[in-house]
Amino acid sequence: MFKIFHGFHLLDAYHKAKHDKPESEGKLIKKAIFSAIILVVTLTLWNLPADSFGIPGLTAVQQRVIAIFAFATLMWIFEVVSSWATSVAIMVLLLLTCSDSAFLSFQTADPEHLLDYKKVMGAFADPTVMLFIGGFVLAIAATKTGLDTYLARVLLTPFGKKSSNVLLGFIVITGLFSMFISNTATAAMMLAFLTPVFRQLPPEGKGRIALTLSIPIAANIGGMGTPIGTPPNAIALKELNELNLGIGFGQWMMIMIPVVIIVLFISWFLLLKLFPFTQKTIEIEIESGLKPGVKTIVVIITFVITILLWMLDKITGINANTVALIPMAIFAIAGVIKRADLEEINWSVIWMVAGGFALGGALKQSGLSEAAVKALPFAQWSPIVILIISGLICYALSNFISNSATANLLVPILSTVCAGMGDSLAAIGGTTVVLVGIAVAASSAMVLPISTPPNAIAYSTNLVQQKDMAKIGLIVGAISLIIGYGTLFLVGELGIL
Repeated sequence: MFKIFHGFHLLDAYHKAKHDKPESEGKLIKKAIFSAIILVVTLTLWNLPADSFGIPGLTAVQQRVIAIFAFATLMWIFEVVSSWATSVAIMVLLLLTCSDSAFLSFQTADPEHLLDYKKVMGAFADPTVMLFIGGFVLAIAATKTGLDTYLARVLLTPFGKKSSNVLLGFIVITGLFSMFISNTATAAMMLAFLTPVFRQLPPEGKGRIALTLSIPIAANIGGMGTPIGTPPNAIALKELNELNLGIGFGQWMMIMIPVVIIVLFISWFLLLKLFPFTQKTIEIEIESGLKPGVKTIVVIITFVITILLWMLDKITGINANTVALIPMAIFAIAGVIKRADLEEINWSVIWMVAGGFALGGALKQSGLSEAAVKALPFAQWSPIVILIISGLICYALSNFISNSATANLLVPILSTVCAGMGDSLAAIGGTTVVLVGIAVAASSAMVLPISTPPNAIAYSTNLVQQKDMAKIGLIVGAISLIIGYGTLFLVGELGIL
């Protein structure tokens, strides 16, 4: 992530462990087997008779989209290559075989249903992608000026020196930062701040475990608070905007922040009970790091204005995607962000999200979504069952594969299902509840070190065991699912969504 970010050594170690470690022969063989299976499934779906799918009038382009969707699903689940690499492959396959810029042999087979190649490529510049880039730029500016460490120091001070309160402070501040800064970078920064704290704690106590686990838990849960907190939020929001059911930035916060606060406080209580401190007081030492000067003032003012505009989007009329461009323009003109800083943006996340957007767009542009709605009896399905099953599937998948990949797969499918169910969804609050529920379920998945980057970074410190992470992650995840879905169901019934 950011080379200038506090705790970068943790991020660097995490990425090196993940990518630089030579793959064993057994792992390479497994990947080769998975690749062969994926190729066979994709080609089979590509070449099956059209009437095999049970969708009347299925066109050649629509069948290719089905095959590519299956390819994406299996590639993301088996992780033969990086998630972002699969997204790039999706866009290339769509362009070469399903668009009006495809090979001529593919264009002549079904010219009426070809995808607009500009729209496929446009997924990378989707307004929701701009929202994410704006968030990354804010994070980089905060780090360059030392605003992040200054805020951490100031915000942690009121919690005092009592061990239980220090733990609460780290949970609250990590959760707050994760709403506006990458939860991966937030976790690395906050874990770095724990280093001087650990020197004061006895190695035989469980306080170190509680503090270490508090960071990924708070980072994962805190990300639910805003549309830019984590990619699944943005993926769900983009689909809702496509359906003209969009939620404003402020409206999202109004619904989700109470959930975040409740779950964070429950997590604090659980950590204290499962991993009690033997030392009653802790001194926190964090250097301010704030760099005086005009640029720092510009960053602070821009931060405040951006967040206010995001929260008041329904009042001002400026949507969150447009607001995200404001700090980019101001920081560029003021010289806060240089050309080299743009290289620190997490472009792999952007590619990951864009590939999912392209795949979802292909389902709609090709008419496949509409055809599926007409062909399958979605209206007969139970709304409650759909809500529960979709959440559990998302939660289960997100514990083993990227939560962004999970959301990319499930959101377009559920959007089609919801469209086919029609008015019956009103009983649970409509399509919005189902799709936002996916974002909640994805962020609630934190059982394993591989479940989320914050988990992996915390585990890489060697201060926690996998069984401890699984125990607290399973309990907090279940509580988060219950409270999150319960809240969505309630606001849906009240007509707030």
